[in-house]
Amino acid sequence: MDGLDEKFLDGERERESDRARERERLPRSEKMGISRDSMHKRRATGGKKKAWRKKRKYELGRQPANTKLSSNKTVRRVRVRGGNVKWRALRLDTGNYSWGSEAVTRKTRILDVVYNASNNELVRTQTLVKSAIVQVDATPFKQWYLQHYGVDIGRKKKAAAEAAKKSNHVERKLEKRQQGRTLDSHIEEQFAGGRLLACISSRPGQCGRADGYILEGKELEFYMKKLQRKKGKGASA
Repeated sequence: MDGLDEKFLDGERERESDRARERERLPRSEKMGISRDSMHKRRATGGKKKAWRKKRKYELGRQPANTKLSSNKTVRRVRVRGGNVKWRALRLDTGNYSWGSEAVTRKTRILDVVYNASNNELVRTQTLVKSAIVQVDATPFKQWYLQHYGVDIGRKKKAAAEAAKKSNHVERKLEKRQQGRTLDSHIEEQFAGGRLLACISSRPGQCGRADGYILEGKELEFYMKKLQRKKGKGASA
């Protein structure tokens, strides 16, 4: 019985080496690629389909960008169907983020990827994708707020800010702006820490940018709860 098993294994090894040699002999066009067609897939009943046509250019797939958070910015130009162009971001660490309630947008650094609803692995590997929750540097927004309202948010009470001399016209303008000023307590806490929670709304692998918006209101509360729960699980583990 052992002899038969040994012969069977030897035969399998030979067949595998033959298959490997055959693969090496194949022209580049016939080697395995990413294909989005259904020709190679089984039917819903489980039956095999007969491949009655070869692969087509319009049914190709490309490798995922897996854009990483890195200061070494790398964006590649990809020529696509119709002679159009896509920008494949491989590494990024900056983006334009809008603060919706204040109608202001600033370019800022992305500091960390903290949550992803689809896959925790994307958080571990610091991968930038659409709808990923990230922490961004609050400094550009802090500077704008000080200039626009004359209020230095996030500053600790002990450290008093040096009051710069302003003209009467500027003082009146700032006072008028402060009449309708409201700031979410959660956002104020984040300003004190120097980091704001934001969501990426662009597609880095398609347009080469990681732009998004600052989280506010119910959406911010939702993700803060998610992060708190995640932190609690990590502590118990």
